[in-house]
Amino acid sequence: MQLTKQFLAGVILVCLNLGVTLHAAELNQFDAQYTAFRFGKDLGTASLQLESLGRQRYRLSYESKVSMFFLSDKRSEVSLFSVEDGQIIPFKYSYERTGFGSDKSLVAQFDRQKNTVLIDNQTTLPWNNEFDNQLYRLDIQLQLAQGKKELHYNLINNRGEVRRYELEVVAKEQLSLPYGMLEGVKVKIIRANSTRETYAWFAPSLNYQLVRLKQFKDGEEQGDIQLSAYSSTPVNP
Repeated sequence: MQLTKQFLAGVILVCLNLGVTLHAAELNQFDAQYTAFRFGKDLGTASLQLESLGRQRYRLSYESKVSMFFLSDKRSEVSLFSVEDGQIIPFKYSYERTGFGSDKSLVAQFDRQKNTVLIDNQTTLPWNNEFDNQLYRLDIQLQLAQGKKELHYNLINNRGEVRRYELEVVAKEQLSLPYGMLEGVKVKIIRANSTRETYAWFAPSLNYQLVRLKQFKDGEEQGDIQLSAYSSTPVNP
């Protein structure tokens, strides 16, 4: 099923080396809830949450549950990281997928003393400051707030592979979402040698939170997630 295998992978990946300094005081805890659609039909939900664990340590969590006919897809990602001297430092990333097709999981542990990443306690990769499959999301918000128009990210994805993503701001648009009316900065995710097209919208009024994500393959819509609820609280350093 193209929706669950490719669009939801885009939900998890999209939107993707942190190029600017991030201070703990700039982090806000948030809880963002989304509804997933295809051709206007409600297929399920997704959520993205950032919470402080104290002492400048944080957890970024993603979950999704989508079903079509008798097929279902559940995914979760958890990133544990710290903010030290103004830089985000990942130390553990977990991924799990169940449902239609083969179940998959991955655990990546980042060791900055050895400059390595241990994948599933089996494979060791050299670590050149790549981030995990999620942490770029925090940087996107920060860079868009600074007026950046082009973004570049290196990361280790949920298959334990090093990948590069390029994003380009293409427009500002008014969006009618389950959450309500919002202005969104529209960003195109550029992939080399791919027939997929992905667009993401980030709302300046919500600290540039991701509020919509829409993906096409060979010109056909694969899915469309839209913000349905959002709350945010400051982090006390």
